[in-house]
Amino acid sequence: MDLLAHLEAYVATVDETSFSRAADRLGIAQPLLSRRIKSLEARFGGLLFDRSRRQVATTELGMLLLPYARDVLDRAQRLDQAARSAQRAQVRAVGVPADCAPAELARVIRAGAERGITLGVRELPPQEREARLADGSLAFALLRVPPEHAAYRVPLGLASAPPPDAGRPAHAIPGGARGRPVHLEDLRPRRHGPATGARTAPLPILTLAEDDVPYARDRLGRAAARSGLPEQLVRPAGPAATALAETLAGRAVLLCDEPFARRHGADWAPLADAALHRGYEVRGTPRQQSGDVPQWLSAALAAAAGASTGARAARRPGSADAASRLAARG
Repeated sequence: MDLLAHLEAYVATVDETSFSRAADRLGIAQPLLSRRIKSLEARFGGLLFDRSRRQVATTELGMLLLPYARDVLDRAQRLDQAARSAQRAQVRAVGVPADCAPAELARVIRAGAERGITLGVRELPPQEREARLADGSLAFALLRVPPEHAAYRVPLGLASAPPPDAGRPAHAIPGGARGRPVHLEDLRPRRHGPATGARTAPLPILTLAEDDVPYARDRLGRAAARSGLPEQLVRPAGPAATALAETLAGRAVLLCDEPFARRHGADWAPLADAALHRGYEVRGTPRQQSGDVPQWLSAALAAAAGASTGARAARRPGSADAASRLAARG
């Protein structure tokens, strides 16, 4: 027996002095309400209502048990309210890339608070975000996907030491100082001068942990090979602080997004090959459907990762640009 449902039928009938009005109040059919009343009477061993009159009257047993029934229903309601409050107060862990803009992460947290949701931001590498989402340690996560299939895209480029002054060497990225998109072949060794014929060695291309995902590594390696760059030129950067120090010292260039480069005082030029950019999807735990991820949360997390806060980058099958198709095929 669903005791609460049966007690609700009993109390509603007392209040309404009518089986039909009580059924309407509870949104159930009258025969169902009558069955619930009879089940209670069988349980309590006596009639709760006198049905011999035109108007339903409560018996002495019904009046005796009424305050106890109301107390049970009141306690059950308070229990439900406490459970809902606890659920709203529960911290929902959200996995995001490392080195997101703090101001954007603050907006994510505030947006949740405005909706009664306590969000706990966890900066994690891509593979760990996916693993923790799968085992339920995270409620939501911003996951890496190929850019041509992504809901949100973050343009990547090459960060380098700030533009040179009169006493410093030429810019590490040809054309980068002028903000033009760069191609990896622009980094090939260049002749130092027509007289000597010597070539300037290319700078290493460092990659952050956020780009240490299989498809991204493969695409970057293939793109570098097609551009005639040595295989060992592209390598993981290790800690971000070390990579930035090498970059700002002019000893390397760093693959990253523009907000990250600008926050740390580096120059930045976008990569022309869109297949090398970052792609993201916001997903919930496996128990949820993709539609259960609130749009406000998806947009806020995408902005924190450096993606546009405008329309989703929806792309029809076959609509990827030529560079993306070439990189995908290798």
